[in-house]
Amino acid sequence: MSALPPHIAGPVVVTGSSGRIGRAVVRALSEAGVGMRLLDRVPFPGRLDAIVADLCDVAALDRAMAGAGALVHLAATPDDADFDQSLVPNNILGLERVFSAATRAGIRRWVLASSIQVNIRQSREGPWPVRISDSITPLRWYAATKVFLESAGYSHARDHGLEVLSIRLGWCPRDMTQVRQIESEAIAQDTYLSPGDAGSLVLAAVTRPVPRGHHVIFGTSRPVRRWVFDPEPGRALLGWEPLDAWPVGAVGFGT
Repeated sequence: MSALPPHIAGPVVVTGSSGRIGRAVVRALSEAGVGMRLLDRVPFPGRLDAIVADLCDVAALDRAMAGAGALVHLAATPDDADFDQSLVPNNILGLERVFSAATRAGIRRWVLASSIQVNIRQSREGPWPVRISDSITPLRWYAATKVFLESAGYSHARDHGLEVLSIRLGWCPRDMTQVRQIESEAIAQDTYLSPGDAGSLVLAAVTRPVPRGHHVIFGTSRPVRRWVFDPEPGRALLGWEPLDAWPVGAVGFGT
């Protein structure tokens, strides 16, 4: 039985479903009884119905979006990488293909994975907490692609009367090298996002009623020392509160 509210009919499309955050989101939606269509370049364990395709496969995207009630777009190159070979096809061209497919399908609720890297310089230098109203202070090209994502989300929300949420996600480590990086840096522990909190946040973003338009919120777990990113937008819009703090959930990469 679906947990989707009446104004959202049909399954939720989750791109990037096999990634670290993607698996957490799939688990949270599944436990809440939300039907899903999964799309990733990597097969999802135990889901024979998952669509295996990249973001520039228009036919696969149209198949995933047909009759869907909401979009959770997580798929992307998740950090700085080769611009021509990785960032452009996945984070620019692929983004346009996903948004176009969702528009053709008439999906009204979009949940987009942005990044705290949009504000990373202020997060390191202050003042704190970083607020949504503060100017962006992106790091490098990966962060610039997330600024692009938010801008495109804003445009589509205004042009088509959509409910679009751009979530500036914290650092959810993908391997032990990243875990050790967070262990060595206090501010990284305060900008950590556990898989459990990632799942509950996206579940709230999919199911809670929100006004039409483009909304930006931060998504980090509870800080060890202080809030680096303002939690109030998430509370006000979605009633969401993180439950975890570093290092809860930091390991266990195969689950």
